[in-house]
Parts: sequence; C-alpha cells; structure tokens
Amino acid sequence: FPEMLSNPRLIPVQGTLNVVMKQNVSLSCYSDSGSPPVRYTLFKRNQKVSTSHRSDLTPGFFNLTINSASDMGEYKCKAENNITSRGKYSNSLNFTLIEPISKPVLSSPTSEAKKGQNVTLSCLSENGSLPITYIFFKGRQNISPPVKMPKREAAVIVLFINSSSDFGTYKCRAENSFRNNTKYSNSFNFTLAEDRSHAQPLIISLGLILLLLIIGFALAIPFLIIPAYKASE
Repeated sequence: FPEMLSNPRLIPVQGTLNVVMKQNVSLSCYSDSGSPPVRYTLFKRNQKVSTSHRSDLTPGFFNLTINSASDMGEYKCKAENNITSRGKYSNSLNFTLIEPISKPVLSSPTSEAKKGQNVTLSCLSENGSLPITYIFFKGRQNISPPVKMPKREAAVIVLFINSSSDFGTYKCRAENSFRNNTKYSNSFNFTLAEDRSHAQPLIISLGLILLLLIIGFALAIPFLIIPAYKASE
C-alpha cells in the first residue's frame, strides 16, 4: 500500500559542519520510510537550492561550495512522494566558517625584571576562528596548561622571577579548530634590571663634588683677577 514519507534527516556527508572558504561540501537527505519515488528538495533560508529525484528509498545528495558568508545560512530539505503534495521537512543545519589563526604576538608590560619580582606575559592572535587555545613556553618546555579563550582577548600568565634561569627565551603557541594550523609567536626575553640603589649614592656624591668645585672656583676668581689687574698698572 502507498505509504507517506517519514520526516527526512539532513546530515553533512563529511561528518562536520565546520568549513573553510571555497570548500566543497555534500549534504545527504533521507527518509527511512515511505513509498518511492521520492523527490528531495534542498532549501537555504527557505529558498530552493536544488532537487534530487530517487526511484527508491536511497538518500538524495546535494553538493555545495562555500564561496561567501551568505552560504553559511540555515539549510533544510523537503521529501515528497505521490501520497501528498505537502511533503515533510527535515531538521535544519548551519555551517560554521573556520578561519586559520594568525601568528600570535607575545608581549609584556615590561622587558626588565629583578629577582623576586612578578611579571606578566600576554599572547594574542588577531585573526582566526574562536575559541583559540594558547600555551606558553620557556625554551621548549611548556610552562602553562592550555588556556582557551572564547573571546578575542589575550591569554595572560604571571611569572615569578626567582633565579637567573628565569631570564630565558619565552614563546607562546596558538591553535583553533582549523586543521593543521598551529602558530608560534615571536621570542621574548626579560633583561635583568640594574640595581640603582648603589648607583644613586655614587651619582649624588659626584654631583656634590662637582658643585663644590664650581663654588670654589667662583670664590677664587676675585683673588686671581685683582692681583693680575694691579700688576698691569
């Protein structure tokens, strides 16, 4: 007996809705019960995209190319047979555009540090799909757990400068859901800040000596000029 179609299922053939620009994708629309033949129609934002005719209960396939942001809209499919002209609609699908991340920038409010001081490091990729996960390194050793940032904000860690080995080379790594797209930052080094506590007394002493010399020379001028003037008479 003729049977009405069940609601079709719309699924991505590649198994993921994460796509990149200019990518070819395939969608499958399938009703698992009902009388063939079946006509499957794909819609994007309620606008007809394509139609697939099947003589049996095998899926209808639709091939798309993601060319712009407008191709990221809501997709649905409709299944129809000879029982009813109204058809049955599927679930909706939305693609997510994945962008590769840019090279992250590692920075700090200060490039100088002293032993016993806390310093901060910030790592940020200006471009790339969110969320972005950052990891900080000193040399080749990671010094932080992965920091996942759901917003376009820098990941920040606080370091305690305890010894001279803490003045090594730092880097950070950034990655997102874009496959095989891991980027490392620039290198960053802290330099040892000069201890000015000993230099300041020396500078002050030299300044006082210079001031005394100037005053002494000023006081001696009259005694040098007057005898010379009398001698010229």
